[in-house]
Amino acid sequence: MIPRYQKVLFVLLLVASVGMGVLLWHLLDRAHQRLLQGEASTPTKAPAVAPAVQATLYVANDADNSLQPQVLALPLPASPNERAQAVLGKLLDLYATPGATHPVPGGASSIAQVFLLPVPAAGSGAAAPHGGAQDAPELAVINLTAAFANNHPSGLETETLTVLSLCATLHAVLPQVAQVRFLVDGQPRATLAGHTDLSRIYLTTETMTSQ
Repeated sequence: MIPRYQKVLFVLLLVASVGMGVLLWHLLDRAHQRLLQGEASTPTKAPAVAPAVQATLYVANDADNSLQPQVLALPLPASPNERAQAVLGKLLDLYATPGATHPVPGGASSIAQVFLLPVPAAGSGAAAPHGGAQDAPELAVINLTAAFANNHPSGLETETLTVLSLCATLHAVLPQVAQVRFLVDGQPRATLAGHTDLSRIYLTTETMTSQ
């Protein structure tokens, strides 16, 4: 005959087992519901990617001190400022690759910012009216990083090729850019790496005819 205390202990263990089973089922159900909610909140479409467009980059060649046009299909943003930074970043990425025709370290991260401004009216310090027309001439300000300028190979020819290729590429992608000004970490700088003048404003017409 089974003692009374064993019967009580058995009943208690049975009740505890049933309770644990109910609790486990409840926890599993909650986890399943959270999983379903997470799947429902996950986007069903991939983020929009800028469409690829044909862009002409003027790539420097140290062998003959020339700028060679190179047409690439690039996903460029619609915003002119962002498009300018993206295409110049791609140009510097080419220079940072092994076997580059114009080896310069740094890559796209060397372009801190590019912003476009109306070209000042001739004979005055005021900006020309900027009514939004695509053919209105603009001044592009290219803000380079100090790391790029400090690590750029020194020499008049190599520095000049870098500056001219940036200007020519920018004008090829954004024809309204008529002038280019360079800054380094947001400040004026006398030269790129000891030779080429960065204190002046470059006319893109000069860079195109110097190829």
